This record gives sequence, C-alpha cells and structure tokens, in this order.
Amino acid sequence: MDVSDSQSDSHIITYSPAYTLVPTYECFNRCSYCNFRAEAGSSPWLSVEDAENQLRLLQCQGVCEILILSGEVHPRSSRRKAWFQLIYDLCDLALSLGFLPHTNVGPLSWEEMARLKQVNVSMGLMLEQLTPELLKTVHCYAPSKIPEVRLQQLQWAGELGIPFTTGLLFGIGETEQDWWESLNAIAQIHGEYGHIQEVILQPYSEGTTEIFHSQSFGLNHLVKVIRKARQILPLDITIQIPPNLVDTVGNLPQRSSALLACLEAGARDLGGISPKDEVNPDYPHPHSYRLREVIEPAGWKLVARLPVYPKYDSWLPARLQRVVERWRIGDR
Repeated sequence: MDVSDSQSDSHIITYSPAYTLVPTYECFNRCSYCNFRAEAGSSPWLSVEDAENQLRLLQCQGVCEILILSGEVHPRSSRRKAWFQLIYDLCDLALSLGFLPHTNVGPLSWEEMARLKQVNVSMGLMLEQLTPELLKTVHCYAPSKIPEVRLQQLQWAGELGIPFTTGLLFGIGETEQDWWESLNAIAQIHGEYGHIQEVILQPYSEGTTEIFHSQSFGLNHLVKVIRKARQILPLDITIQIPPNLVDTVGNLPQRSSALLACLEAGARDLGGISPKDEVNPDYPHPHSYRLREVIEPAGWKLVARLPVYPKYDSWLPARLQRVVERWRIGDR
C-alpha cells in the first residue's frame, strides 16, 4: 500500500481502503433526504463483541480505515453517555487490532471531541450547507443541522488539533451563492488552524426510503462546483468526490466519463471505499480495481492512502503515531 502524501503529483488519485461500523442507526434528526436513520428503539445497538468479530475477519484484507458512522443520540438524552462510550470503545478496539479509526457521528461536545482525539487518527463532520433557509425545509426536524453548531465543530477540531474532513451536500434546496459562501467559510477556518485534510463535494442522489424527492444533482453542476472549489479552497485541502454518486443516472460509459470529468476539474480523492455506503445504500461503492480500469487509461494513477495525511502524523497522540507508523512502513 502506497500511503505517502501523494497530492503533489497531479496525476495521482487517492482512496482509503475502509470498513464501516455503525454503533446505531437511530437518530433524533429527521432530515427529509435521509436513507440511513431509524427510530429510537427500532434498531439494536452494535455490541463491542460483534464489532470485534467483524474486524478480526478484516485483518488480512488490506483494510486500514475503520469508519465509525452513527446516528445521533440527543445531547440531553439519558442514553447519550452510553452511546458515546460505545463509540469510544469501538475506536479503542479498532486501534488495538491495528486499524486506524475515523469517527463521524454528528456534533459533539468539546469534551467528547477531546476524548475521541485519543483514539482517532482523524475525524469528520459534513457541513452540508450554511444557509439557514434549509431549516425551513429539509432540515426543519433536524436540530443538529443548525449551521452555527456545525461550524463550531470545525473550529473546535482546529483548536484541539484534530485532522478533519468536512464537506458539502448539493441539490437539497440551496442556491448557487450558498455553495460559494459555504466553501469560503471552510477556507477561512482552515486558514486559521490548518487542520482540514479533505472537503467532500457530494451530489444529492435520490434513495428509496427518504421523504424528500428531487432530481439528482447534475454532472454539469458538480463539475462547476469542483472547479470553483479548487479556486476557493487552499491547495493543501484535497477535494474528495464519492465515485458511487457521480452521474448515477445512465449507463456505465456515461458514469465513467462523469468521473473523469470530475478529476479533470480538480477532484483528487475518492474517499473511503468499503463494502457498503451506509449513508447511500442504494448506490454501492465500486471496487478499486474497477476504478483503476476507468481512470488509469486516461492517465491517472489510483493510490491507497491512510485516513490521516502524513503532515498531520505529529499531531497524533503517541499511541496513534505508533500504529500509523506501522502502516507507513508496511509492517503491521
């Protein structure tokens, strides 16, 4: 596995060999475009024992990143403490088995973020869009989607020295001006702390269990956003796109052309490639060999990476640095 910081080579496209653990699908938010959440009590929580059984099967399969992705338990819920402890324990387990945890579980308190820094090589939270207008529509029953709350998470991550991934969701009712304002806000926070590794540019793609229904975000719009984002964001932030959501309408040759158009526009990372996209279960992740078949004839090279970029290794606690170093030298 080539895990170097490859973005200096403009023809290299990176991805992370990943596996997702979901502590719980229950979520107090009700985003109308969501295809992930379950009502409280309707979905059992993942046990540490079951997680260990899953992870041990992955130890010889080249998986480096364990994404901890969860529905949100309300900050004032009596179950919040147990929910957070489960997330911490899953990260600790993944580390003990030689994997690299990356947690994305919604807004956290300062204290929760500080604790998770001890067992995560990086963390993430989608900004989605900053416009408060979405609180009247798709986010009207989603209290944690208040823009100021999510911006605060990006700031706290910077203050705590956590390598971070964020991103925007397009096609949920925002305006073009909203795109640029959200990107500029990310650029400003990164300019102060320098901690944002990647910005995901994710097109809305219709699923089978959501309430909200709209046309999928078009390729021409996505390419425009990528080009403009490359102008707005600092060059040390990598632009990531999810290959399973790029031009999801049409036949395979059209999807291949769409992916190449996004790379030409400035995208350089394809995110975590895992057996299932838990957030968009209707759109399976392509295998890495299939991605190579698409992009390498066009002059790109697909390279695996770790969920923490090399320039941030020194930010990590000593225990995490040791696990990362074993991956860097190829000795697990």
